[in-house]
Amino acid sequence: MRPDPRTGIATVCLSGTLEDKLTAAANAGFDGVELFENDLLAARPGPAEIRKRCADLGLSIDLYQPFRDFEAVPPDVLAANLRRAERKFDVMADLGVDTILVCSSVSPDAIDDDDLAAEQLHLLASRAAERGLRIAYEALAWGRYVNGYEHAWRIVRRAAHPSLGVCLDSFHILSKGDDPRAIRAIPGEKIFFLQLADAPTLPMDVLQWSRHHRLFPGQGDFDLTAFTGHVLAAGYSGPLSLEVFNDVFRQSDPQRAAVDAMRSLLALKDSLGLLDVPAAPAPTGYAFAEMVGESGLASLGFTRAGVHRSKPVELWTQGEARVLVNGSGEPGTIGAFGITVSDPAAAGLRAQSLLAPALSRTAGPGEAPLTAIAAPDGTQIFFCSGDDWITDFTPTGEAAPSAGLTGIDHVSLTQPFDNFDEATLFYRSVLGLEPGATTEFAAPHGLVRGRGVSGGIRLSLDSALVRRGEWAPAVREPQHIAFSCTDAVASAQALRSLGARVLEIPANYYDDLAARTGLPAERIRALRELSVLYDRDEHGEFLHFYTELAGARVFFEVVQRIGDYRGFGVVNAPVRMAAHHDARRCATAR
Repeated sequence: MRPDPRTGIATVCLSGTLEDKLTAAANAGFDGVELFENDLLAARPGPAEIRKRCADLGLSIDLYQPFRDFEAVPPDVLAANLRRAERKFDVMADLGVDTILVCSSVSPDAIDDDDLAAEQLHLLASRAAERGLRIAYEALAWGRYVNGYEHAWRIVRRAAHPSLGVCLDSFHILSKGDDPRAIRAIPGEKIFFLQLADAPTLPMDVLQWSRHHRLFPGQGDFDLTAFTGHVLAAGYSGPLSLEVFNDVFRQSDPQRAAVDAMRSLLALKDSLGLLDVPAAPAPTGYAFAEMVGESGLASLGFTRAGVHRSKPVELWTQGEARVLVNGSGEPGTIGAFGITVSDPAAAGLRAQSLLAPALSRTAGPGEAPLTAIAAPDGTQIFFCSGDDWITDFTPTGEAAPSAGLTGIDHVSLTQPFDNFDEATLFYRSVLGLEPGATTEFAAPHGLVRGRGVSGGIRLSLDSALVRRGEWAPAVREPQHIAFSCTDAVASAQALRSLGARVLEIPANYYDDLAARTGLPAERIRALRELSVLYDRDEHGEFLHFYTELAGARVFFEVVQRIGDYRGFGVVNAPVRMAAHHDARRCATAR
C-alpha cells in the first residue's frame, strides 16, 4: 500500500466566515486548507492571527490562491504584476504558506508567446525562491492561450526553475476531455499541487460549469480514481485537496458539508487502495423496511405476523416483504430499513470509517444484536446476516388474504434540497451501490431531480430542484416503499377488493399511452380500469401503481418488472404527483 496522502480542502468549498470554514474543516478531520484570497480579505483577523488559528486547529495552510493574469504580458504590465506578487509574498510569509497558485492568464494584455510566458514565470519563481516560496502554475480550462495541462507543463519545463511547478486540477483537465495519462510523464517533484473536483456531465460553457456545478469526488461523472492514480504514479507526494465551486455547498451548513467532503476523499482513497477498511458490503436484498405510526398495511394484504418482545414494534409480512411498524417516533415516516449482508460487523466498520455515525441499540435478553448506522437524512440502516432478528418477535398466529406482493423492490427517500449529492455519495461509498443517471422532470409544483442507486438493493433518491413557496403542497419530503409482484393487474384488483385506497390516474394518461406505445386496446383498457401505469425500455417493461398517502408523508407502490427493466418509471412521476395532489385536495374537501 502506498503512503497515505494528506487531505486538504479549499476554503471556497464551504459556507460561512473564514472561522466557520476553518473550524468545520478541522472538525471533519482535514489536515490542511487552501486559503482562498477572498476569504482572507473578508476576515477580521490578520494573516499572522489566521496562521496561529490554523495551527491551534491542527490545520496547515498548504496553498494560497489565486494569483491571476501574470504571464506573457508587456513590460509595463509585468512590472505591475511583480509589485502585486511581492505584496502577496508578504502575506504568505505572515500566513506561513510556501506555495501560491498562479492561474494561466485570461487577460486581454496576454500575448500568445510561450517563450515569453516561460521567461516571466522564471522571473516570478526567482523572486519567490528568494523568500523560500514556490509557484504552482495551473492551466485554466478557459485560459486565453494556455488552457491545457500539457501546455502548462511545456511552459514550466521551458522556464526551468526549481521553484516553479504545475498545479493539476481534475476539473480543468477532465471537463475538456483531455487524456490524463500523459500526467505520468511529468516528474512527481514538478507537480506542486493537486486539486480534485467531480462534476455532472453538462453541455454548457466550461467557465459557468466550473463556477457553479463542481461536486465532491464520487458525486459526479468524472473518473477520479483513474485520474488520481495517474498523478500518484507520477510520484506526486502532496495532499489530495478539494477545490469545489458549488452554489448549494456554499449556502449549506459548513460542518455537514465538510464531513461530506471528507467522506468523498476517504472513498477516493479506498478506491485507490490507500484506505485499510472492509470492502463494500454487497447487499443481497432488503431484510425489512420500517414505518412509524399507522400504516394501512392490512388493506395491502399484509399479515400482522409478530409483536416485538420488548419494543412497541409490529412485524407485518406478505411473501418475502417484511415491514416493521414502530409505535414511537415521527408518525407517517420511513424511519429505517434493514439490508441483508454477509458480515454486518464489517459493514458497520466500513460505514464508521466513512464517517457514518453508529447507532447504539438497547437489546433485551436473547434479542438479536443488530448493527445500525444513520444515513445523512437520519434514516436508520440495519445490517442483517439472515433472519435471526425475526425471533425478536412473538408470533401472533394471525392470517390475512394475500394481494400477490412478493418482496420489497425499492425504497424511495426524498432528500432535502441541499443534500441530494451528499446522499448519492453516502450510498455509493458506504453501501457500494452504483448510481444511475440523474433525471430531471417538471412536476406539477416545480422541477424535481431523481437518481436511482442499486446493487443488491434499489433506492430511489429525489429532491426538489428549487425551494418551494407557501403555495406548494404541504407534504414534506414524501417517501414510499415499492413492493414487487408477479402480476400488477391481478394485485391491483386484489388491493381494491381489500379496500386499499389505490391512487386514481386520469384517463388522459391512457389515451396518450395508447398513442405512444401501440399496446393492444385490451391491455390499455385493463391498465386504465385499475390505474396501473406503464413504462418500457430496451431491457423490458414496467407496470406499477400507487396508493394514496398513508399518513402525512408515506405512500406505497406496487411494481412488476418484466424482462430486465432497470428503471423506476420516472416518466410517470409527474402524473403520479398530480394525482396525489388531487387526492389530497379531495380528501380535504370531504
